[in-house]
Amino acid sequence: MTVGEALRAAADHLSATSDSARLDAELLMAHALDCSRSDMLLRHQRDPAPVGFEALVDRRARHEPIAYITGEQEFYGRCFAVRPGVLIPRGDSETLVRAALESCSSLRRVLDLGTGSGALLLTLLSERPAAAGVGIDASSRAIETATENARALDLANDWRFERRSWLDHGWQDDLGRFDLVVCNPPYVEADALLDADVHDYEPGEALFAGPEGLDDYRVLIPKLPELLAENGVAIFEIGHQQAESVAQIASEAGFSSELRRDLAGRPRALILRPKP
Repeated sequence: MTVGEALRAAADHLSATSDSARLDAELLMAHALDCSRSDMLLRHQRDPAPVGFEALVDRRARHEPIAYITGEQEFYGRCFAVRPGVLIPRGDSETLVRAALESCSSLRRVLDLGTGSGALLLTLLSERPAAAGVGIDASSRAIETATENARALDLANDWRFERRSWLDHGWQDDLGRFDLVVCNPPYVEADALLDADVHDYEPGEALFAGPEGLDDYRVLIPKLPELLAENGVAIFEIGHQQAESVAQIASEAGFSSELRRDLAGRPRALILRPKP
């Protein structure tokens, strides 16, 4: 069977479980051939299908995310390693990066709360080579993955990742102050119905946050006065129906809010600044 024939068979097989069956098949084939998707499509269609491709397709047919199968995910034009147990970066979270770069003309220190793969922090450090950054996460797997990504990017910036949980007393005490705090916290309601790709594979502790999906905002936002430098800014990702609720939590903690929408026009991030 040729690559082209295997792609058609795989797309047909995956159509029952994926809305992007053809794309999924192409990404898996490129991974199996160890080449880019464009190179695979242009140069390898008549080559013999690689051994092991069908096994990758079977994994995807069981709803395993492509990123966990290939071990990588693109974010803001860069490739990041991801591992089971670490939240997969989403394109929607690039909204935070754009908001940060537009909101902070002078960026010296950045804190990423719940860093996961490190995609947010490492993207910002890549875009602002003079900045230094700290990323924290309660998951040791996340810290290992973020460190791997930082080393792969070979950044000139000062950076470090630390295993800390914001549920522990005093977690913020010795971190210092930052010009920018970014956070993509858990914000899914406990009883929300998620796709099997997410619910069955991605870490629940990085997704769910109580009955309203607001528990972590209530913990983190009141701590911001201890973390932000003068004129500092915090940017939080939010669920598309949470803008008003999170803005209220921020207001009660002494912050004004500015909403940013993702490329689909949905509410996606709140920029928080101390009220005058």
